[in-house]
Amino acid sequence: MQRTPIAGLVAAGGFVAAVTAILTWRFYGSMSTIPVTVSVTLWTMAAVCVLLAWRVRDRKENSGIGQDRSQLSPVTAAQFLVIGKASAWTGALIGGAYLGMASFILPRADTLIAAADDLPGVLASAFGGLVLAGAGVYLERHCETPPPAEGEAAG
Repeated sequence: MQRTPIAGLVAAGGFVAAVTAILTWRFYGSMSTIPVTVSVTLWTMAAVCVLLAWRVRDRKENSGIGQDRSQLSPVTAAQFLVIGKASAWTGALIGGAYLGMASFILPRADTLIAAADDLPGVLASAFGGLVLAGAGVYLERHCETPPPAEGEAAG
């Protein structure tokens, strides 16, 4: 499995931000309000990713990855890697979407009451998405293991 490219995350987030900005500029009057509670899942998943990364790092430093009970299972490490990869992409896309909304809401927050009401939710969700993307990459990088040295057993 290849590393998640940071440039790919930025490009995908930028594309989604541009599309969302266009849609928000056109249809903002028809959109429902955006509460701050929308971002709770993003922040929770970011915390889970960081905690999993710490767990993997500690297990790799203390006992390694392997089949022994004291070691982290390779399958578990691979599952955590997939969670990190999915979180990175999800955070980039959702963060980009809320950044696109913020491009309309931020300049109008002092003149539109609806924009002022939406601003905290949009900013919390945009930053939550970006933090989730970073936490996903952090988890993914911690789940990588170097290949065994030449002549060393692979388990």
